[in-house]
Amino acid sequence: MELNLANPLVFFDLETTGINIAKDRIVEISVLKVYPNGKEEQKTMRVNPEMPIPAEATAVHGITNEDVKDCPTFKQIAKELARYIEGCDLGGYNSNRFDIPLLAEEFLRVGLDFDMRKRKFVDVQTIFHKMEQRTLSAAYRFYCDKCLEDAHTAAADTFATYEVLKAQLDRYDEKLENNVEFLSKFSTQNNNADFAGFIVYNDKGVEVFNFGKNKGVPVEQVLKEQPGYYAWMLNSDFPLYTKKILTEIKLRSAGCLLFWPNGQIAICFIL
Repeated sequence: MELNLANPLVFFDLETTGINIAKDRIVEISVLKVYPNGKEEQKTMRVNPEMPIPAEATAVHGITNEDVKDCPTFKQIAKELARYIEGCDLGGYNSNRFDIPLLAEEFLRVGLDFDMRKRKFVDVQTIFHKMEQRTLSAAYRFYCDKCLEDAHTAAADTFATYEVLKAQLDRYDEKLENNVEFLSKFSTQNNNADFAGFIVYNDKGVEVFNFGKNKGVPVEQVLKEQPGYYAWMLNSDFPLYTKKILTEIKLRSAGCLLFWPNGQIAICFIL
């Protein structure tokens, strides 16, 4: 089944130095841009992570330090990549838990405030697990009756993810709607305010902490009652996107953050 799209949908896959969202870096990114008219574009870029690639990571994706030593850094490709996916929804395999949070970190790390909240996310793995409960290779065999060659290369994984989603729509046509808004909601497994799940929404739609001694307590309440908690989080090893959301909540609670109808954020200063 071909996808019914209102906006371009960009499937992407990252190969990285590891699985720590706050510390690890991208070594390869592949994007497959599918337009509403069905046109497809694929790009794959190697990236110099500016840190050594551990042997255990190389064992997974086969990319070595030598392979990326002369490649551009993420900072050098960030603006071009942001322009390429501007106005697009995002799709991937396990992307809501890993690829999207790590991509957001990379953008913030180079000073590019790429707002992920303006787009919808379709996680094909979540659809797979909800409908059949399993790896991308297994999903590819199950839905497409194909063997995934070159697994753990970003380009192969990206295209397989796209094909799996189309096959899922064919197989579950009575349960799945062929539009990104439905698929985005269906493939969301959490109620995170940040990507990493340190701050989540409770059943009243209020941001609460999801870890430690303040688990379940509204963020605004903690920041008011424990003034040093904000500084502790900023100086600790939390993802940059978590710190961004925390700061927005702090400014909003102080009456210094305005959200315009177009989704842009304005900070006002009270003198």
